[in-house]
Amino acid sequence: MSETRELTLPIEGMTCAACAARIEKNLAKLPGVQQVNVNLASERARVVLTPDTPWTEVVSRIEKTGYSVPVREVDLRITGMTCAACAARIEKVVGRLEAVKEVHVNLASEKARVAYVPGVIDVEDIIRAVEKAGYGAALASEVEAEEEARKRRAYRRDLATFFLSALLTLPLVVQMFVMLVGGRAFLPNWLAWLLATPVQFYVGWRFYKGAYHALRGGAANMDVLVALGTTVAYVFSAVLTVEGRQDVYFDSSATVVTLIFMGKLLEARAKARSSAAISSLAKLGAKVAHVLRDGEETDVPVEALAVGDLVRVRPGERVPADGVVVEGWTSVDESFLTGEPLPVTKRPGDEVVGASLNQTNAFVMRVTKVGRDTALAQVIRLVERAQGSKAPVQRLADRISGIFVPAVLGVALVTFLVWGALGHWSHGLFAAIAVLVIACPCSLGLATPTAIMVGTGLGAERGILVKGGEHLETAHRVDTVVFDKTGTLTMGKPAVTEIWAAEGVAEGDVLRLAAALEAQSEHPLGRAVVEAAKARGVEVPAAMDVAAVPGRGIEGVVEGARVRVGSPSFVSSAAPGLPEKVRRKLAGPGRTVVVVAQENRLLGAIAMADEVKPDAHAAVDALRAMGMDVWMMTGDAEETARAVAARLGIEHVMAEVLPGDKAAKVEALRKSGRVVAMVGDGLNDAPALAAADVGMAVGTGADVALEVADVALMRGDVWAVVDALRLAKATMRKIRQNLFWALVYNVLGIPLAALGVLSPIIAGAAMALSSVSVVSNSLLLRRTRMGANASAA
Repeated sequence: MSETRELTLPIEGMTCAACAARIEKNLAKLPGVQQVNVNLASERARVVLTPDTPWTEVVSRIEKTGYSVPVREVDLRITGMTCAACAARIEKVVGRLEAVKEVHVNLASEKARVAYVPGVIDVEDIIRAVEKAGYGAALASEVEAEEEARKRRAYRRDLATFFLSALLTLPLVVQMFVMLVGGRAFLPNWLAWLLATPVQFYVGWRFYKGAYHALRGGAANMDVLVALGTTVAYVFSAVLTVEGRQDVYFDSSATVVTLIFMGKLLEARAKARSSAAISSLAKLGAKVAHVLRDGEETDVPVEALAVGDLVRVRPGERVPADGVVVEGWTSVDESFLTGEPLPVTKRPGDEVVGASLNQTNAFVMRVTKVGRDTALAQVIRLVERAQGSKAPVQRLADRISGIFVPAVLGVALVTFLVWGALGHWSHGLFAAIAVLVIACPCSLGLATPTAIMVGTGLGAERGILVKGGEHLETAHRVDTVVFDKTGTLTMGKPAVTEIWAAEGVAEGDVLRLAAALEAQSEHPLGRAVVEAAKARGVEVPAAMDVAAVPGRGIEGVVEGARVRVGSPSFVSSAAPGLPEKVRRKLAGPGRTVVVVAQENRLLGAIAMADEVKPDAHAAVDALRAMGMDVWMMTGDAEETARAVAARLGIEHVMAEVLPGDKAAKVEALRKSGRVVAMVGDGLNDAPALAAADVGMAVGTGADVALEVADVALMRGDVWAVVDALRLAKATMRKIRQNLFWALVYNVLGIPLAALGVLSPIIAGAAMALSSVSVVSNSLLLRRTRMGANASAA
């Protein structure tokens, strides 16, 4: 398969689902474009195209369709410039980059302003180009912050416009209600005309502009319906005023424009809330880092960090980048990534994640990842991609939206002609206007993407990263969950479960002497002994002349005496063997027993096992309560696998499965008619994750498993699987509710408008509220309860 290129372009000017559908249709016709998804809610287009297809053709086609791809500006701090030639060189190098529209480098202020097309090129690409030219570059201001500020300014401007519209429309509405209760009109027609004119052409200009671009692009959208309907009412009323007639309808045209403008305002606010997850994630990053260079601590912007830098992180500060602790210890809050509220202890050698919060002590870290390579940046990209994706269920809504507006225009024309044929041309005109105004496909177009945006955003906050809407839709149909055992249902590393001490020997001494030797071992069992000693506060003495015997054990001198730790056969050659009664008590499926001896004396024995995760049993019970079959798959022996499964209440077990056979086992379940979710964490789980309908990778596992999976569970607990499936079900339930009410609204509203039951004003209010209600319903997803205390979905 040939390589492809992916663009994620912001689009301005879309007002309804018909806009998104038309852009998709026109882009799909371009040679080289393989896939197009236009998301009305996030106002972005994801385009997959062949590498030889120019991005300019994509942008040009969008603009010819009547919309625009905005050019963004970014300010960079430039270091290393010495003269005007340096500034000229940077301008030349950056100016040659594709999608860079304009570059201005100021030598005096050491800043560069670059205008570029986002989605085709990233700020990091511009910075790398400057660095390749031999200079330093860092962000002077965040693009996200600029974008947010721009949207806030636009919202405030629209809010002021709405208040002006409401102020001008209010006298017309008051007069309308006075006349409805039998009163007389108190506004002369010329004054009503004067009040309605700025509402129609200043406040309503956005609808005329949108309608023009839509019609120029060869199709019609919501703006066409609103502009056509209100203009007919306004012009008809103007003609009647000139003729000296009293029955004018300026109140209808002005009120419809005001109500629909209010609806778009509320919709914009709700849409901003639906995408709040990305905004909140983007704000988490630290702004300044305390870099240690040549023995001195210097504060630098986070953007200026480089791999290998040593950075001091103080209590209460956010970790500036991904790295490794090299000095000190502390507790770190990683809840933004994992969803887990409990802090994690970090010691030298442990990894820390950028944007996590240092809670207790200062420490020094070595930076390993910066910029777009950090975990935070990857999470943001993953959530953005998921929120820009489409669930298959949306295809139906897209098809309906594509033919909806032309059909409505036809219904409005028929309505007008039928009423006219019956001798009621005036009534027919306003019935037709009501049809045009009420029949907006906005709610239909927002039904799916807003629910996906809220669902994936909520998941990201809880440590569940869904890689696309299609995976949410598949996950809600899952009826079989297959768990890998080691590292998924179990802790993935052995832990001390029991200590037996010989007569006259304290358990603490058994653990102390064993840990003294194992502290110099890299074996997982040895690390488990050392961890147990630390956890119990046992002081571990130093050991000398330590020697490991591969496959058998370890020996050395501790406190002047020779100590052996290892298998019963290894130790029994120097000391009495373990009593059979004790051996039977300690041994069991999945357990390993090591014996501890000092000189020729048996001191005791330590039993270790890979313990199941604390929440595993409750999670399995919850999945079964949701009507799912739960399976466990492992390479362990049948006896060990059955013992673990019995502890968890899992009936279906696949044991002694070779790593290469896991995918085949998953395929076999799928072929039996099941919808399978595979949950794993290791490198050997990757083929099975890819083979499943939904692959779920536990985030504490291998990077390749996370890469292949459809859902990344950044928490290490098993309950994250339950939360992910509940989230998928809740999201699909919201999508169905949204689509149902959007369709029912139009199915009922259009006939009522055509029959003259609904006035244009009521139709306008209903249309405005329909979009707001769909987005608001999607926002209710945030109430979805997760965690072990949540009720079943």
